[in-house]
Amino acid sequence: MKIALFNDFQLGLVRGDKVYDVGGLLFNEKKNLCPMVELVRSYDTYKEIIESRFTECEAFNIAEVRLRQPVSRPGKIVAAPVNYLSHKKEMNVQHTARGLGFFLKANTSIIGPNDPIILPASKHGRRIDHELELAFIIGKKAKNVKAEDARHYIFGFTGLNDVTLRPDEHNEEERCLRKSFDTFTPMGPWITTLEDIPDYTNINMDLKVNGEIRQQVNTKDMVCGIAELVEIYSHVLTLEPGDIIATGTPEGVAPIKPGDTVTITIEHIGAFSNPVTAE
Repeated sequence: MKIALFNDFQLGLVRGDKVYDVGGLLFNEKKNLCPMVELVRSYDTYKEIIESRFTECEAFNIAEVRLRQPVSRPGKIVAAPVNYLSHKKEMNVQHTARGLGFFLKANTSIIGPNDPIILPASKHGRRIDHELELAFIIGKKAKNVKAEDARHYIFGFTGLNDVTLRPDEHNEEERCLRKSFDTFTPMGPWITTLEDIPDYTNINMDLKVNGEIRQQVNTKDMVCGIAELVEIYSHVLTLEPGDIIATGTPEGVAPIKPGDTVTITIEHIGAFSNPVTAE
């Protein structure tokens, strides 16, 4: 199942070139909630309702709606630093995600497909890079989970660009600062639920800038696989429904500049683009 947020953050089921507004079937127009997080919390209950009744809902052409970030209000974004050996070599660092653990990104940094990545005026002249990543969404409360049980805690998968301000000879900020500027976490185009991913250890993905491939990788090349990330992280903090886990980027990170268009394509999920502008 492919689930999106669209227009005024309505919950939509994606089928072919249509998106069905299924939120009203489930939530009776409740306010002040993220409908995706509400779906995740009770997916076992809502799944059958969606599958049996989505044709009752208003349908829109995907090309005519505004796709939003798939999770509008995650509790937290937990991200894996240096989780591909190719990126370790590229960045000339000593440690990988297995030793470094994780860092957190501000949830206010999230944007959706076609929203602009805005390069902050206060950092004019600094290098700001794209970072291709597969992300997954936690499906239920997870604490001290073993790797072999991890799939039971995963709701689904989406694409993510971990936009990053690089340190330089005069500046060495913490990762969470360099990665948490507003608009620095584009996500999309929607979430593909776990049951529709044949094998999450074998997913191809790529990132293009202005049509040119910059990054291309398969998830089998991760240092810490998805199941291991769930084990490591859940032994430190409690993972909750709707939390986003970003799994790290491969080699090929490179600067972006105003006027660029960044496009991410992930197998079994889809593609989305974001223009780059200056503040």
